[in-house]
Amino acid sequence: MERFVDREAEMETLQSEYQRRGSALVVLYGRRRVGKTTLISQFIRDKKALFFLASEESEVQNRLAFKDKAAEFINSDLLRNADVKSWDVIFRAIIETPFESKPVIVIDEFQYIGKSNPAFPSVFQRIWEENLKHCPVMVILCGSLISMMESQTLAYHSPLYGRHTAQIRLTQIPFRHYAEFFPHKNRRERIEMYAITGGVPKYIQLFTESKDIYTAIERNVLNRSGYLYDEPNFLLKQEVSEIGSYFSIIKAIAAGNSRLSAIASILEVKATGLTKYLKTLIDLDLVEREVPVTEENPETSKKGLYKIKDNYIRFWFAFVYPNRSFIESGNSRIVMSKIQKSLVSAHTAYVYEDVCRERMWDLNAEDCWPFHFSKIGRWWDAHEEIDIAAVDPDGHNLILGECKFWQEPVDIGVLRSLEAKASFVDWKKHDRHVWYVLFGVAGFTEELRQLAKTRDDLLLCEEPG
Repeated sequence: MERFVDREAEMETLQSEYQRRGSALVVLYGRRRVGKTTLISQFIRDKKALFFLASEESEVQNRLAFKDKAAEFINSDLLRNADVKSWDVIFRAIIETPFESKPVIVIDEFQYIGKSNPAFPSVFQRIWEENLKHCPVMVILCGSLISMMESQTLAYHSPLYGRHTAQIRLTQIPFRHYAEFFPHKNRRERIEMYAITGGVPKYIQLFTESKDIYTAIERNVLNRSGYLYDEPNFLLKQEVSEIGSYFSIIKAIAAGNSRLSAIASILEVKATGLTKYLKTLIDLDLVEREVPVTEENPETSKKGLYKIKDNYIRFWFAFVYPNRSFIESGNSRIVMSKIQKSLVSAHTAYVYEDVCRERMWDLNAEDCWPFHFSKIGRWWDAHEEIDIAAVDPDGHNLILGECKFWQEPVDIGVLRSLEAKASFVDWKKHDRHVWYVLFGVAGFTEELRQLAKTRDDLLLCEEPG
Protein backbone atom coordinates (compact mmCIF):
# COMPACT_ATOMS: atom_id res chain seq x y z
CA MET A 1 0.00 0.00 0.00
CA GLU A 2 1.26 3.50 -0.86
CA ARG A 3 2.27 5.43 2.27
CA PHE A 4 0.96 8.95 2.76
CA VAL A 5 4.05 10.91 3.76
CA ASP A 6 4.73 14.66 3.90
CA ARG A 7 2.22 16.88 2.02
CA GLU A 8 1.19 18.77 5.18
CA ALA A 9 1.35 22.17 3.44
CA GLU A 10 -0.64 20.95 0.44
CA MET A 11 -3.25 19.31 2.66
CA GLU A 12 -3.53 22.51 4.67
CA THR A 13 -4.13 24.50 1.47
CA LEU A 14 -6.85 22.12 0.33
CA GLN A 15 -8.51 22.18 3.74
CA SER A 16 -8.37 25.97 3.87
CA GLU A 17 -9.97 26.20 0.43
CA TYR A 18 -12.68 23.77 1.49
CA GLN A 19 -13.50 25.86 4.54
CA ARG A 20 -13.79 29.17 2.67
CA ARG A 21 -17.29 30.54 2.36
CA GLY A 22 -18.87 29.92 -1.01
CA SER A 23 -17.02 28.33 -3.89
CA ALA A 24 -13.40 27.29 -4.37
CA LEU A 25 -11.54 26.34 -7.53
CA VAL A 26 -8.17 24.63 -7.03
CA VAL A 27 -5.73 23.72 -9.79
CA LEU A 28 -3.49 20.84 -8.68
CA TYR A 29 -0.85 19.57 -11.07
CA GLY A 30 2.51 17.84 -11.18
CA ARG A 31 4.48 15.21 -13.01
CA ARG A 32 3.32 11.63 -13.43
CA ARG A 33 3.49 9.42 -10.31
CA VAL A 34 4.24 12.29 -7.92
CA GLY A 35 1.24 11.45 -5.70
CA LYS A 36 -1.55 13.80 -6.84
CA THR A 37 -4.32 11.22 -6.76
CA THR A 38 -3.14 9.90 -3.39
CA LEU A 39 -3.21 13.45 -1.96
CA ILE A 40 -6.72 14.08 -3.28
CA SER A 41 -7.97 10.68 -2.06
CA GLN A 42 -6.62 11.46 1.40
CA PHE A 43 -8.29 14.88 1.35
CA ILE A 44 -11.75 13.72 0.23
CA ARG A 45 -11.97 10.55 2.31
CA ASP A 46 -14.25 12.20 4.90
CA LYS A 47 -16.10 14.48 2.45
CA LYS A 48 -18.98 14.21 0.01
CA ALA A 49 -16.98 13.98 -3.21
CA LEU A 50 -17.33 13.14 -6.88
CA PHE A 51 -14.04 11.87 -8.30
CA PHE A 52 -13.88 11.67 -12.08
CA LEU A 53 -10.84 10.42 -13.98
CA ALA A 54 -10.84 11.79 -17.52
CA SER A 55 -9.50 9.59 -20.31
CA GLU A 56 -7.81 10.22 -23.64
CA GLU A 57 -11.07 9.41 -25.40
CA SER A 58 -13.13 12.09 -27.12
CA GLU A 59 -14.85 14.87 -25.22
CA VAL A 60 -18.20 13.20 -25.89
CA GLN A 61 -17.05 9.93 -24.28
CA ASN A 62 -15.72 11.84 -21.27
CA ARG A 63 -18.98 13.76 -20.94
CA LEU A 64 -21.01 10.54 -20.98
CA ALA A 65 -18.74 8.96 -18.37
CA PHE A 66 -18.95 12.12 -16.22
CA LYS A 67 -22.74 12.08 -16.51
CA ASP A 68 -22.86 8.51 -15.17
CA LYS A 69 -20.54 9.42 -12.29
CA ALA A 70 -22.64 12.49 -11.46
CA ALA A 71 -25.89 10.50 -11.59
CA GLU A 72 -24.41 8.02 -9.13
CA PHE A 73 -23.11 10.88 -6.97
CA ILE A 74 -26.51 12.59 -6.61
CA ASN A 75 -28.47 9.32 -6.96
CA SER A 76 -30.55 10.58 -9.88
CA ASP A 77 -32.24 8.14 -12.27
CA LEU A 78 -33.42 11.15 -14.26
CA LEU A 79 -29.82 12.21 -15.03
CA ARG A 80 -28.72 8.62 -15.51
CA ASN A 81 -31.29 8.03 -18.25
CA ALA A 82 -31.13 11.47 -19.83
CA ASP A 83 -29.62 12.12 -23.24
CA VAL A 84 -27.29 14.93 -22.21
CA LYS A 85 -25.66 17.01 -24.94
CA SER A 86 -23.83 19.57 -22.77
CA TRP A 87 -21.70 19.70 -19.63
CA ASP A 88 -23.83 22.53 -18.25
CA VAL A 89 -26.80 20.22 -17.61
CA ILE A 90 -24.68 17.82 -15.57
CA PHE A 91 -23.11 20.49 -13.36
CA ARG A 92 -26.47 22.17 -12.87
CA ALA A 93 -27.96 18.88 -11.70
CA ILE A 94 -25.16 18.56 -9.14
CA ILE A 95 -25.47 22.07 -7.67
CA GLU A 96 -29.29 21.88 -7.54
CA THR A 97 -29.01 18.82 -5.31
CA PRO A 98 -29.16 19.60 -1.56
CA PHE A 99 -26.08 18.42 0.37
CA GLU A 100 -25.51 18.32 4.12
CA SER A 101 -21.93 19.50 3.63
CA LYS A 102 -19.99 21.24 0.86
CA PRO A 103 -19.53 18.84 -2.08
CA VAL A 104 -16.15 18.39 -3.76
CA ILE A 105 -15.94 17.79 -7.51
CA VAL A 106 -12.61 16.40 -8.72
CA ILE A 107 -11.74 16.17 -12.41
CA ASP A 108 -8.48 14.23 -12.60
CA GLU A 109 -6.38 14.38 -15.80
CA PHE A 110 -8.41 17.45 -16.74
CA GLN A 111 -6.03 18.24 -19.59
CA TYR A 112 -7.19 15.21 -21.61
CA ILE A 113 -10.61 16.77 -22.18
CA GLY A 114 -8.99 20.00 -23.35
CA LYS A 115 -6.65 17.98 -25.54
CA SER A 116 -9.56 16.34 -27.37
CA ASN A 117 -11.46 19.64 -27.56
CA PRO A 118 -9.33 22.80 -27.23
CA ALA A 119 -12.53 24.78 -26.59
CA PHE A 120 -13.30 22.87 -23.38
CA PRO A 121 -11.49 25.32 -21.04
CA SER A 122 -13.85 28.01 -22.43
CA VAL A 123 -16.83 25.72 -21.82
CA PHE A 124 -15.74 25.11 -18.25
CA GLN A 125 -15.06 28.81 -17.71
CA ARG A 126 -18.69 29.56 -18.63
CA ILE A 127 -19.94 26.79 -16.32
CA TRP A 128 -17.85 28.20 -13.50
CA GLU A 129 -18.99 31.80 -14.00
CA GLU A 130 -22.68 31.04 -14.53
CA ASN A 131 -23.20 28.14 -12.12
CA LEU A 132 -20.47 26.90 -9.81
CA LYS A 133 -18.96 30.23 -8.74
CA HIS A 134 -22.08 31.27 -6.86
CA CYS A 135 -22.60 27.98 -4.98
CA PRO A 136 -21.00 26.34 -1.93
CA VAL A 137 -18.92 23.86 -3.91
CA MET A 138 -15.22 23.01 -4.21
CA VAL A 139 -13.82 22.03 -7.58
CA ILE A 140 -10.36 20.50 -8.03
CA LEU A 141 -8.90 20.39 -11.54
CA CYS A 142 -6.00 17.94 -11.47
CA GLY A 143 -3.53 16.96 -14.18
CA SER A 144 -0.19 15.34 -14.85
CA LEU A 145 0.77 16.97 -18.15
CA ILE A 146 2.48 20.02 -16.72
CA SER A 147 2.75 22.09 -19.88
CA MET A 148 -0.84 21.38 -20.89
CA MET A 149 -2.29 22.05 -17.42
CA GLU A 150 -0.45 25.36 -17.24
CA SER A 151 -1.63 26.44 -20.69
CA GLN A 152 -5.24 25.32 -20.12
CA THR A 153 -5.78 26.64 -16.59
CA LEU A 154 -3.08 29.07 -15.44
CA ALA A 155 -1.61 30.87 -18.46
CA TYR A 156 -2.66 34.43 -19.21
CA HIS A 157 -4.29 33.43 -22.50
CA SER A 158 -6.36 30.65 -20.86
CA PRO A 159 -10.11 31.28 -20.44
CA LEU A 160 -9.68 30.03 -16.85
CA TYR A 161 -6.91 32.53 -16.05
CA GLY A 162 -7.56 34.25 -12.73
CA ARG A 163 -10.55 32.05 -11.84
CA HIS A 164 -8.75 29.64 -9.52
CA THR A 165 -8.69 30.42 -5.81
CA ALA A 166 -5.55 28.32 -5.22
CA GLN A 167 -2.97 26.41 -7.22
CA ILE A 168 -0.70 23.59 -6.09
CA ARG A 169 2.20 22.27 -8.11
CA LEU A 170 2.98 18.99 -6.43
CA THR A 171 6.67 18.15 -6.49
CA GLN A 172 8.83 15.28 -5.27
CA ILE A 173 9.06 14.44 -1.58
CA PRO A 174 12.22 15.81 0.10
CA PHE A 175 14.87 13.41 1.38
CA ARG A 176 14.16 14.38 5.00
CA HIS A 177 11.05 12.16 4.88
CA TYR A 178 12.81 9.02 3.64
CA ALA A 179 13.12 7.58 7.14
CA GLU A 180 9.32 7.22 7.07
CA PHE A 181 9.53 5.14 3.88
CA PHE A 182 12.60 3.14 4.91
CA PRO A 183 12.47 2.97 8.73
CA HIS A 184 14.75 -0.08 8.92
CA LYS A 185 17.55 1.29 6.73
CA ASN A 186 20.45 3.45 7.86
CA ARG A 187 21.13 6.91 6.46
CA ARG A 188 23.59 5.73 3.82
CA GLU A 189 21.07 3.21 2.50
CA ARG A 190 18.31 5.83 2.45
CA ILE A 191 20.53 8.21 0.47
CA GLU A 192 21.21 5.41 -2.02
CA MET A 193 17.46 4.89 -2.40
CA TYR A 194 16.86 8.63 -2.82
CA ALA A 195 19.63 8.85 -5.43
CA ILE A 196 17.52 6.69 -7.75
CA THR A 197 13.90 7.31 -6.72
CA GLY A 198 14.31 11.08 -6.30
CA GLY A 199 11.27 11.61 -4.08
CA VAL A 200 8.69 10.23 -6.55
CA PRO A 201 6.20 8.24 -4.41
CA LYS A 202 5.52 5.51 -6.98
CA TYR A 203 9.24 4.86 -7.46
CA ILE A 204 9.75 4.79 -3.69
CA GLN A 205 6.94 2.29 -3.31
CA LEU A 206 8.62 -0.03 -5.82
CA PHE A 207 11.99 0.23 -4.07
CA THR A 208 10.66 -0.45 -0.55
CA GLU A 209 10.06 -4.04 -1.65
CA SER A 210 13.79 -4.71 -2.23
CA LYS A 211 16.46 -5.51 0.35
CA ASP A 212 19.11 -3.19 -1.14
CA ILE A 213 19.64 -0.66 -3.92
CA TYR A 214 21.14 -3.10 -6.42
CA THR A 215 18.31 -5.61 -6.02
CA ALA A 216 15.84 -2.76 -6.53
CA ILE A 217 17.62 -1.60 -9.70
CA GLU A 218 17.81 -5.13 -11.08
CA ARG A 219 14.11 -5.78 -10.47
CA ASN A 220 12.62 -2.45 -11.56
CA VAL A 221 15.11 -0.94 -14.03
CA LEU A 222 17.27 -3.56 -15.75
CA ASN A 223 14.35 -5.91 -16.22
CA ARG A 224 12.81 -5.21 -19.65
CA SER A 225 9.38 -5.78 -18.09
CA GLY A 226 10.23 -3.62 -15.09
CA TYR A 227 8.09 -0.58 -14.33
CA LEU A 228 10.96 1.90 -14.64
CA TYR A 229 12.82 0.42 -17.61
CA ASP A 230 11.34 2.84 -20.16
CA GLU A 231 9.98 5.49 -17.79
CA PRO A 232 11.93 8.53 -19.12
CA ASN A 233 10.74 7.78 -22.64
CA PHE A 234 7.16 7.62 -21.43
CA LEU A 235 7.49 10.80 -19.37
CA LEU A 236 8.83 12.86 -22.25
CA LYS A 237 6.41 11.44 -24.82
CA GLN A 238 3.55 12.78 -22.71
CA GLU A 239 4.95 16.30 -22.59
CA VAL A 240 6.83 16.98 -25.85
CA SER A 241 6.49 16.16 -29.52
CA GLU A 242 10.14 16.22 -30.69
CA ILE A 243 11.24 13.55 -28.26
CA GLY A 244 14.44 12.79 -30.19
CA SER A 245 15.72 16.35 -29.76
CA TYR A 246 15.04 16.30 -26.03
CA PHE A 247 16.68 12.91 -25.60
CA SER A 248 19.78 14.16 -27.41
CA ILE A 249 20.05 17.20 -25.13
CA ILE A 250 19.58 15.21 -21.91
CA LYS A 251 22.06 12.58 -23.12
CA ALA A 252 24.62 15.32 -23.85
CA ILE A 253 24.21 16.81 -20.36
CA ALA A 254 24.38 13.38 -18.72
CA ALA A 255 27.69 12.79 -20.53
CA GLY A 256 29.19 15.81 -18.74
CA ASN A 257 28.50 18.61 -21.24
CA SER A 258 27.15 21.23 -18.87
CA ARG A 259 27.83 24.47 -20.75
CA LEU A 260 25.46 25.64 -23.45
CA SER A 261 28.32 25.89 -25.93
CA ALA A 262 29.44 22.32 -25.18
CA ILE A 263 25.91 20.93 -25.59
CA ALA A 264 25.52 22.77 -28.89
CA SER A 265 28.92 21.57 -30.08
CA ILE A 266 28.28 17.91 -29.35
CA LEU A 267 24.89 18.11 -31.08
CA GLU A 268 26.35 20.14 -33.95
CA VAL A 269 23.68 22.85 -33.72
CA LYS A 270 23.67 26.56 -32.91
CA ALA A 271 23.40 27.42 -29.22
CA THR A 272 20.43 29.70 -29.93
CA GLY A 273 18.56 26.73 -31.33
CA LEU A 274 18.67 24.95 -27.97
CA THR A 275 17.08 27.69 -25.88
CA LYS A 276 13.44 26.63 -26.26
CA TYR A 277 14.25 22.97 -25.59
CA LEU A 278 16.21 23.76 -22.44
CA LYS A 279 13.46 26.08 -21.20
CA THR A 280 10.90 23.29 -21.63
CA LEU A 281 13.11 20.82 -19.74
CA ILE A 282 13.54 23.38 -16.95
CA ASP A 283 9.77 24.00 -16.81
CA LEU A 284 9.26 20.25 -16.50
CA ASP A 285 11.70 20.12 -13.54
CA LEU A 286 13.95 17.70 -15.41
CA VAL A 287 16.89 20.07 -15.95
CA GLU A 288 18.14 23.13 -14.09
CA ARG A 289 20.58 25.92 -14.85
CA GLU A 290 23.09 26.59 -12.09
CA VAL A 291 25.35 29.58 -11.55
CA PRO A 292 27.79 30.15 -8.69
CA VAL A 293 25.65 31.33 -5.78
CA THR A 294 27.79 34.46 -5.41
CA GLU A 295 26.83 35.78 -8.86
CA GLU A 296 25.07 39.14 -8.60
CA ASN A 297 23.06 38.72 -11.82
CA PRO A 298 22.40 34.96 -12.25
CA GLU A 299 20.05 35.37 -15.23
CA THR A 300 22.73 37.02 -17.36
CA SER A 301 25.76 35.22 -15.90
CA LYS A 302 28.04 33.56 -18.43
CA LYS A 303 29.01 30.95 -15.85
CA GLY A 304 25.73 29.05 -16.16
CA LEU A 305 25.89 25.25 -16.19
CA TYR A 306 23.07 22.86 -17.01
CA LYS A 307 22.52 19.74 -14.95
CA ILE A 308 19.87 17.05 -14.83
CA LYS A 309 17.71 17.83 -11.83
CA ASP A 310 15.62 14.66 -11.67
CA ASN A 311 17.53 11.88 -9.89
CA TYR A 312 16.03 8.99 -11.82
CA ILE A 313 16.43 10.66 -15.21
CA ARG A 314 20.06 11.43 -14.33
CA PHE A 315 20.67 7.80 -13.33
CA TRP A 316 18.83 6.36 -16.36
CA PHE A 317 20.72 8.44 -18.91
CA ALA A 318 24.04 7.68 -17.24
CA PHE A 319 23.64 3.92 -16.82
CA VAL A 320 20.63 2.56 -18.72
CA TYR A 321 20.31 4.51 -21.97
CA PRO A 322 23.92 3.96 -23.13
CA ASN A 323 23.67 0.24 -22.28
CA ARG A 324 20.25 -0.71 -23.63
CA SER A 325 21.73 -3.06 -26.23
CA PHE A 326 23.12 -5.22 -23.40
CA ILE A 327 19.76 -5.28 -21.63
CA GLU A 328 17.78 -5.98 -24.81
CA SER A 329 20.11 -8.87 -25.68
CA GLY A 330 19.64 -10.43 -22.25
CA ASN A 331 23.00 -9.35 -20.81
CA SER A 332 21.80 -7.05 -18.04
CA ARG A 333 24.45 -8.55 -15.71
CA ILE A 334 27.06 -6.59 -17.68
CA VAL A 335 25.14 -3.38 -17.02
CA MET A 336 24.75 -4.26 -13.35
CA SER A 337 28.51 -4.77 -13.12
CA LYS A 338 29.04 -1.26 -14.55
CA ILE A 339 26.52 0.19 -12.07
CA GLN A 340 28.12 -1.52 -9.08
CA LYS A 341 31.54 -0.18 -10.06
CA SER A 342 30.63 3.46 -10.47
CA LEU A 343 27.17 4.21 -9.01
CA VAL A 344 28.59 5.88 -5.90
CA SER A 345 31.35 7.92 -7.54
CA ALA A 346 29.44 8.88 -10.69
CA HIS A 347 25.98 9.41 -9.25
CA THR A 348 25.20 8.96 -5.55
CA ALA A 349 28.01 11.22 -4.33
CA TYR A 350 26.57 14.10 -6.37
CA VAL A 351 23.03 13.48 -5.15
CA TYR A 352 24.44 13.53 -1.61
CA GLU A 353 25.41 17.16 -2.20
CA ASP A 354 21.75 17.94 -2.91
CA VAL A 355 20.77 16.13 0.30
CA CYS A 356 23.26 18.24 2.25
CA ARG A 357 22.00 21.48 0.73
CA GLU A 358 18.48 20.48 1.73
CA ARG A 359 19.74 19.86 5.26
CA MET A 360 21.32 23.33 5.25
CA TRP A 361 17.88 24.93 4.97
CA ASP A 362 16.80 22.93 8.05
CA LEU A 363 19.88 24.11 9.94
CA ASN A 364 19.14 27.66 8.81
CA ALA A 365 15.65 27.43 10.32
CA GLU A 366 17.10 25.93 13.51
CA ASP A 367 19.29 29.05 14.05
CA CYS A 368 22.58 27.17 13.74
CA TRP A 369 24.34 30.43 12.87
CA PRO A 370 23.90 33.94 14.33
CA PHE A 371 22.34 34.95 11.00
CA HIS A 372 20.16 33.43 8.27
CA PHE A 373 21.48 32.88 4.77
CA SER A 374 19.13 33.80 1.91
CA LYS A 375 20.70 31.85 -0.97
CA ILE A 376 22.45 28.52 -1.21
CA GLY A 377 24.03 26.57 -4.04
CA ARG A 378 27.52 25.74 -5.22
CA TRP A 379 30.53 27.86 -6.11
CA TRP A 380 33.11 27.32 -8.83
CA ASP A 381 35.59 29.09 -11.07
CA ALA A 382 37.92 27.83 -13.78
CA HIS A 383 40.07 25.91 -11.29
CA GLU A 384 38.22 25.27 -8.02
CA GLU A 385 34.81 24.01 -6.92
CA ILE A 386 33.03 24.06 -3.55
CA ASP A 387 30.03 21.81 -2.83
CA ILE A 388 28.13 24.25 -0.62
CA ALA A 389 28.12 28.03 -0.69
CA ALA A 390 25.47 30.03 1.18
CA VAL A 391 25.34 33.81 1.46
CA ASP A 392 23.88 36.33 3.86
CA PRO A 393 24.37 39.58 1.90
CA ASP A 394 22.98 41.82 4.66
CA GLY A 395 25.45 40.61 7.26
CA HIS A 396 28.28 39.85 4.81
CA ASN A 397 28.35 36.23 5.98
CA LEU A 398 29.53 33.41 3.71
CA ILE A 399 29.16 29.71 4.52
CA LEU A 400 31.34 27.25 2.62
CA GLY A 401 31.03 23.50 2.91
CA GLU A 402 32.04 20.10 1.57
CA CYS A 403 30.02 16.88 1.36
CA LYS A 404 31.74 13.49 1.42
CA PHE A 405 29.87 10.28 0.66
CA TRP A 406 32.82 8.19 1.79
CA GLN A 407 33.22 4.84 3.52
CA GLU A 408 35.70 6.40 5.93
CA PRO A 409 35.28 9.42 8.26
CA VAL A 410 36.06 12.93 7.00
CA ASP A 411 39.48 14.07 8.20
CA ILE A 412 41.11 17.40 8.89
CA GLY A 413 42.60 17.50 5.39
CA VAL A 414 39.14 18.20 3.94
CA LEU A 415 38.84 21.27 6.17
CA ARG A 416 42.31 22.54 5.24
CA SER A 417 41.53 22.13 1.55
CA LEU A 418 38.25 24.00 1.96
CA GLU A 419 39.96 26.85 3.83
CA ALA A 420 42.48 27.14 1.00
CA LYS A 421 39.72 27.27 -1.63
CA ALA A 422 37.90 29.98 0.32
CA SER A 423 40.53 32.52 -0.72
CA PHE A 424 39.46 32.10 -4.35
CA VAL A 425 35.83 33.02 -3.66
CA ASP A 426 35.58 36.61 -4.84
CA TRP A 427 32.58 37.76 -2.78
CA LYS A 428 32.88 40.75 -0.43
CA LYS A 429 36.46 39.66 0.04
CA HIS A 430 37.56 42.54 2.26
CA ASP A 431 34.47 42.73 4.41
CA ARG A 432 33.07 39.29 5.17
CA HIS A 433 32.92 36.57 7.79
CA VAL A 434 33.51 33.04 6.47
CA TRP A 435 31.92 30.04 8.20
CA TYR A 436 32.61 26.39 7.44
CA VAL A 437 30.40 23.31 7.44
CA LEU A 438 31.36 19.71 6.73
CA PHE A 439 29.10 16.76 5.94
CA GLY A 440 30.27 13.15 6.05
CA VAL A 441 27.98 10.17 5.76
CA ALA A 442 30.56 8.10 7.70
CA GLY A 443 31.18 10.77 10.34
CA PHE A 444 34.42 12.54 11.27
CA THR A 445 37.82 11.66 12.67
CA GLU A 446 38.48 12.31 16.34
CA GLU A 447 41.15 14.88 15.44
CA LEU A 448 38.63 16.89 13.45
CA ARG A 449 36.03 16.62 16.22
CA GLN A 450 38.46 17.97 18.77
CA LEU A 451 39.39 20.87 16.51
CA ALA A 452 35.71 21.73 15.93
CA LYS A 453 35.22 22.14 19.69
CA THR A 454 37.70 25.02 19.66
CA ARG A 455 36.21 26.88 16.69
CA ASP A 456 32.95 28.82 16.53
CA ASP A 457 33.18 29.13 12.74
CA LEU A 458 33.17 25.35 12.06
CA LEU A 459 30.15 23.08 12.09
CA LEU A 460 30.46 19.32 11.69
CA CYS A 461 27.01 18.24 10.62
CA GLU A 462 26.29 15.06 12.50
CA GLU A 463 23.97 13.04 10.32
CA PRO A 464 20.69 12.02 11.96
CA GLY A 465 20.23 8.25 12.06
